[in-house]
Amino acid sequence: MRREPAGDVVRAKEMDETVSEFFRRTILKIPLTEMMTILKTWNFLSENQLQTVNFRQRKESLVQDLVLLCEVTVFKMINLEHDATLWFFSFLSLVRKRCKENRASLNDAALLDIIYTQFHRHQKVWDVFQMSKGPGEDTDLFDMEQFKSSFKKILKRALKNVTVSFRDAEENAVWIRIAWGTQYRKPNQYKPAYVVYYSQTPYAFTSSSQLKSNLPLLGQALTVASKHHQIVKMDLRSRYLDSLKAIVFKQYNQTFETHNSTTPLQERSLGLDINMDSRIIHENKTEKERVQRVTQEIFGDYPQPRLEFAQYKLETKFKSDLNGGILAEREEPLRCLVKFSSPHLLEALKSLAPAGIADAPLSPLLTCIPNKGMNYFKIRDK
Repeated sequence: MRREPAGDVVRAKEMDETVSEFFRRTILKIPLTEMMTILKTWNFLSENQLQTVNFRQRKESLVQDLVLLCEVTVFKMINLEHDATLWFFSFLSLVRKRCKENRASLNDAALLDIIYTQFHRHQKVWDVFQMSKGPGEDTDLFDMEQFKSSFKKILKRALKNVTVSFRDAEENAVWIRIAWGTQYRKPNQYKPAYVVYYSQTPYAFTSSSQLKSNLPLLGQALTVASKHHQIVKMDLRSRYLDSLKAIVFKQYNQTFETHNSTTPLQERSLGLDINMDSRIIHENKTEKERVQRVTQEIFGDYPQPRLEFAQYKLETKFKSDLNGGILAEREEPLRCLVKFSSPHLLEALKSLAPAGIADAPLSPLLTCIPNKGMNYFKIRDK
């Protein structure tokens, strides 16, 4: 006698279809050259399971095989239950329970998406938020598990449809993936927001989200869970998360501070070499050495953090020695926007004076970016 699948198994199968599609889309965007590395980092599929997969086939077929591997325990469970005799039912209930525990879940899919994003963090634009404690508040002992629990509860309490996933990372950091929904719509797993928080620091890095209305709630969850008093968005943004971290933690001048320091200044600035052709004559040698020295004093002798742009908004009143005129009567200030862009802006600025394109030293508005921790500036009349 064959038994029909139980209702909860049918519902589980429907739910699995949603999770399977999430897996399919996530795996599909992983480059083939990184597929094995990311799957091993995910650590959901065993080595034996991965060895059964042909990674040289077409990507669509490969993705289908991997998705089926994540589902295989569920279908084995259902087929077994179809063919079971009545006396075997209690044993199958136990099998089904274990399969539910072991099969890939929505959280497993979210974890895979976090790992992919960690490998491709430069594909997102990151903002920096700085938190602070109230007057007289002491530093509390930090517990990461308590932080996660508090953060998740605050979001769940305010918004019914939201999924939150965590993954611990190096340097006491935690990556947080948030799929936002609304009161009437389920969370959109394909447009999540990411937060990277370093424990016992006042800084959090967030990927730009289309749902700006959720930023206050996110800020509240970060502030309360990390035991701070308030949070503000810094005027600092980039695709390069590691560079943002180096700027706010003042780490960019530590790792490389002895870089090439044994080479004499003359050789660094002019590229002199003991085997240099004696017929080559350097003009303005003293001036070039001065430019190199000034540039090194400002930027240091180490690689710069990577930023793609710096933006300056100018607001100023029209000033003239001549009385009258339309502009002189204008009450609103004149506004101007200047934006410097480069694949590696700070290195480009560093090279301007030695290349003879700009005078040394450069304007402090250009050289203060790492020290001030900002690449958005507003310049107004004093």
